[in-house]
Amino acid sequence: MMHIKTISEFHRFAHLPPPQHPLMSVIDVGTTVAQPHHNEPLNLVLDFYSIAVKRMHNVKVKYGQQPFDFNEGVMSFMAPRQVFSMAVDNKEEEIKKSGWAIYIHPDFIWNTALAKTIRHYDFWDYSLHEALFLSAKEEATVVNIIQTIRQECDAGIDRFTKQIIVSQIEGLLGYGDRFYHRQFITREKANHQVLEQMETLLDDYFSSDAVAQRGLPTVQYLADSLHLSPKYLSSLLQTLTGQNTQQHIHDKLIEKAKEKLSTTTLTVSEIAYELGFEYLQSFSKLFKAKTNLSPLAFRATFH
Repeated sequence: MMHIKTISEFHRFAHLPPPQHPLMSVIDVGTTVAQPHHNEPLNLVLDFYSIAVKRMHNVKVKYGQQPFDFNEGVMSFMAPRQVFSMAVDNKEEEIKKSGWAIYIHPDFIWNTALAKTIRHYDFWDYSLHEALFLSAKEEATVVNIIQTIRQECDAGIDRFTKQIIVSQIEGLLGYGDRFYHRQFITREKANHQVLEQMETLLDDYFSSDAVAQRGLPTVQYLADSLHLSPKYLSSLLQTLTGQNTQQHIHDKLIEKAKEKLSTTTLTVSEIAYELGFEYLQSFSKLFKAKTNLSPLAFRATFH
């Protein structure tokens, strides 16, 4: 594991000239020479933010326990202290790299509005297989902002430098957020397949003994089963259905509760227990909130 704490240290690692700013750097990925060359992957931890638009032929990256292929143009985001690894895919082939990367130390944005909002963007928690695929037009927009930041870094540091660069970073993050939500829509078929898979997972879970033994399925359980991060899954569902993951879990729960209330002679307490509730009051409160009827009142409509 290689732990890189400063921007200057990263430049030395990548065999690049010292950065123009000690807390901020923009790098042409094609000019870096540091690369994995042993049989073992190179594991890295950076103490600063990384935003990149790049292609890396013959290099495999693993981030969040997920492998990702950078052969396509991809925009990726990494927060400080997140672990990733790189390995050469084929030792006989040449490594080809292109694109841009921007590195931002948290101290650079200290005491700015961005310091309070930067971690609010969902994409910092995404594993790389959920990375952002850009169209040619979107990539041009992003690269233009990154090159503007680079020009500002190269121009020398004065009292306006930080304000101008921070405003450009905010614009970059704003476009990243927009493009992510666009991707939810343009990849409609794949996203609806995720929705179908989640419905199957919930059906299987509620139809087994899992609820009584382990309680209600969690957002983390569904995300892990679908190989997505919890935030990505909720954002995807919100775009497709207007409801987040927790709301989908509750809807499936109420569906199963209605089925049991209308087709069995189980008491409400027994149904609550079978559906993973320790307390009857909690079940009744949720059921009434969703249906405007108590469980007993709902059952009475069938008799």
